[in-house]
Amino acid sequence: MLIGIPKETAPNECRVAGVPDTIAKMVKAGLNVVVEAEAGWASYIADSEYEKAGANIASDVERLFGESDIILKVQKPCLNDKVKKHEADMMKQGAVLITFLQPMTNLDVILKLADRKITAFSMDAVPRISRAQMMDALSSMSTVAGYKAALLAANSLKKFIPMLSTAAGTVHPAKALVIGAGVAGLQAIATAKRLGAAVTAFDTRPAAGEQIKSLGAEFVPLEVAHEQAEDAGGYAKELSPEFYKQEQEIIRKHSKDADIIIATALVPGKPAPTLITEEMVKEMKPGSVIVDLVVEQGGNCILSEPGKEIVKHNVTIIGTTNLPSTLPIHASKLYANNILTFLNHLLAPDKKSINLNLSDEIIKGSLITHNGEIMHQGVREAAKKGDTNYPSGPATRSHW
Repeated sequence: MLIGIPKETAPNECRVAGVPDTIAKMVKAGLNVVVEAEAGWASYIADSEYEKAGANIASDVERLFGESDIILKVQKPCLNDKVKKHEADMMKQGAVLITFLQPMTNLDVILKLADRKITAFSMDAVPRISRAQMMDALSSMSTVAGYKAALLAANSLKKFIPMLSTAAGTVHPAKALVIGAGVAGLQAIATAKRLGAAVTAFDTRPAAGEQIKSLGAEFVPLEVAHEQAEDAGGYAKELSPEFYKQEQEIIRKHSKDADIIIATALVPGKPAPTLITEEMVKEMKPGSVIVDLVVEQGGNCILSEPGKEIVKHNVTIIGTTNLPSTLPIHASKLYANNILTFLNHLLAPDKKSINLNLSDEIIKGSLITHNGEIMHQGVREAAKKGDTNYPSGPATRSHW
């Protein structure tokens, strides 16, 4: 069984799907691993480190794709500018692909993979159940994004964050408001608290209140029935326009005094709800900062722009995309560990084939294409409609 790990070619992608530690474990298990030359350079991993771990280094990317039984990636297959060929077209028919596909927003790629009879698994479709925790790449990358969001806010804020008592007077702590208490939101809360901010957090899910309070932040509740706010998997559900209007009014009471807002609210499979209007931005204090973590899915702030840091009404609005890639050393390590756990779950005991057990919730939930067919029901229905549910973007979606 040959495992191929190519260099990521998507713009501004610095992560890699395998690190020396995970590759050494693959090799010890009897797998052959080939890594494209310079695949880890952007994550500060030299080719020599991969070789010491037991991998072979390949300079011919077409051969790597064409001979590998399983391809491990971070981003969806795309056009490789080096050889002017699409990565999906370079894979041999019947090969296995494990990566972030975001299938509902990348139907063209999914159809291409189906045409090539690629067995494709999407790491963002791994179900969030207890035995899949070590495979939950979304949570891993959300942790990175939430941490970095707090740092970006601190860097752009025009004042101190912690309380300081000096001979020249006392500086009061900055006020931070975190919207959404998923994995990214909780990490943003924890990081903002470590920086010394006074943190308030908002979430529609009652269960999030205890998690928010455990981090030392104030929880802003919304009177809504539990079954309305959450789906069966514990994610926030899409609600009515009237409900989101009510959310805006509650947030508005706190946003006026906030120095920092970190927005992470997202309904899986839907555009991000607009929770920060232009009027709310106008009312914020001059010099304050908004970090919109879901800008790739439409954004929680009406004014945020993907990939840009802008100033509107004296407020800095940060729409930086693919935040996990900005911390590639640990992001790659975490993602590689998720990938390795998933791979071990997928492989047959002899490590010579995959165990495509569709009665297994993890395998069934993450399988997108196989043998020329789209296997995932939601993706199959979207493909029939020829439509998508939310804006496209790189694989950094947080249930953030």
